[in-house]
Amino acid sequence: MFIHPNFDPVALQLGPLAIRWYALSYIVGFVLFVWLGRKRIKAGNTLFTNEMLDDLLTWGVVGVILGGRFGYILFYNLNQYLTNPLDIFKIWEGGMSFHGGFLGVVLAVFLFARKHKMRFLQALDFVAPLVATGLASGRIGNFINGELWGRVTDPNHFWAMGFPQAKFADAALAQVNAQYATWLTQYGYLPRHPSQLYQFALEGLCLFVMVWIFSKKARPEGQVSALFLGGYGVFRFIAEFAREPDAQLGLLGMGMSMGQWLSVPMIILGVIGFVYFSKQKAA
Repeated sequence: MFIHPNFDPVALQLGPLAIRWYALSYIVGFVLFVWLGRKRIKAGNTLFTNEMLDDLLTWGVVGVILGGRFGYILFYNLNQYLTNPLDIFKIWEGGMSFHGGFLGVVLAVFLFARKHKMRFLQALDFVAPLVATGLASGRIGNFINGELWGRVTDPNHFWAMGFPQAKFADAALAQVNAQYATWLTQYGYLPRHPSQLYQFALEGLCLFVMVWIFSKKARPEGQVSALFLGGYGVFRFIAEFAREPDAQLGLLGMGMSMGQWLSVPMIILGVIGFVYFSKQKAA
């Protein structure tokens, strides 16, 4: 069984200023967004310019941060933030929801499209292939932080990993499960799935390759966005089977996690949109 390296969450300390790995993962995601966007603009077949891309990034950053934070508060931990409202601003401690960030970005793209007198789906199709690398970067940030660890697995599996950050959760599980208590005594940690890395591979790399390749040819307007929507929903739904449900929520109806329930409408809308837009003329 591997043991998580328990990285220092602070990447660089400059006097009172602490630069955290989690913040750097977001910066890397934004840089990749601009770099890939410029490649798409250079390749042609788009009405976007470099100046419009820079403007879109500003809108997108606001959408990601506000949407991601308030999505987490609303979907995952509303009671805690109602009790401690100042914790809302402690973004460096984690607590961002992709589904909330997704809605924030969609709203930002809608407002951007209105400002530049573009069709909404036209702008959304440009954005969709650029997003997954940011998701991949964010999952690496989660792994460095040692947060969002996975469910308990057999210690003999090659992927099993102990997380020092999960010691309290490990102890709680060991109190109600004799096998877990034995493993905790033997290894010092419960063996868990490194689910952050699964999400990095699925929602990050696989989704990026799939949407990027698909978007390289002319497609009906809206179909690239629909592929991203449904693809993310499927990959997230799968990864949630290995990810530990949020302690304050646990598993919800039908034994599904909050992440899975939020992914179901994405899958449905993605499939319907992909089929519907496929009947339109390629843009």
